[in-house]
Amino acid sequence: MIIMRIATSTFHLKRLPFRMGISFAAVAFFFLLTLTLSSRAAAQQTNQQAGYIEITARVSPTGGRPEPARALTVYLLRKSYAAIQMEADAAEPLPKMDDFVAKLELSPELKNWMLKHQIVDLSGPAFPKAISPDDVLNIPEFKEAYMNRNAGDRTVVLPQSKAHEADKQRHPEKYQQAVQDYLDALKRFIAANPDTLSTMYVALEEKNPGHRWNKILTDRKARVHRYALELAQVQYLAGQTDTDLEGHARFDRVAPGEYWLTTLDNEAIAGDARLRWDYPVHISAGRSTADLSNVNAVEPRTP
Repeated sequence: MIIMRIATSTFHLKRLPFRMGISFAAVAFFFLLTLTLSSRAAAQQTNQQAGYIEITARVSPTGGRPEPARALTVYLLRKSYAAIQMEADAAEPLPKMDDFVAKLELSPELKNWMLKHQIVDLSGPAFPKAISPDDVLNIPEFKEAYMNRNAGDRTVVLPQSKAHEADKQRHPEKYQQAVQDYLDALKRFIAANPDTLSTMYVALEEKNPGHRWNKILTDRKARVHRYALELAQVQYLAGQTDTDLEGHARFDRVAPGEYWLTTLDNEAIAGDARLRWDYPVHISAGRSTADLSNVNAVEPRTP
């Protein structure tokens, strides 16, 4: 009896690891099965909640019929491109004209004039209109340029000074009066003949800091533009696609919400029409549609 009990106990001990192995395997199997079913259910729920949007893009030239916007790259953004451009512009402050003018090697009078009028380009149609007769007489660079361009012009008869150098020591009061009379006459002449200011820019070309200032602004504009494209195509991008030969395109598996259909800098061209879009759309679960046309295109860019 003792021998049989020992044998029976030994038999049960040998079978125990096998039963435990079956138990662990079963638990693992059911766990994996549950995880797989849960994942499939979550995926089905996501697919049911996601939406898609079908787009049709057409361009109408003046007096013509609408034409499909073919092979046009369209972006689906989470923020309007106009707002993205503003964000990029705010990221780099505008250069300060005061700081730029302060570093120029010009007379204090000319620097003050630039800051007062917020003008650093001494050329162009706006420049002579901003100059007064007093400016010509009081700003050394302007006076020199005015005389340089008009003194030798036979079509311009400038007032002549009656001051004599000999009177500067003998009769200083007479000399000063003659100088003042000449300046008053020249001031009246400039006021009566504003067209004589129009060619001053030629004599000021070597001193004109406008080219450097314009390059500073142009370089900044290019950097801001590159940053705006980077933000649009990376941070705010929800999708990208191209239209087919019929002007159709589609975005699939899009989470419901507010978006913008934009072409960034790309233009759809038909005849004289050159269109870009930055059009807001609401995408719901299921199917949404949007028509891009002349009506909802952004305003044409000014040169």
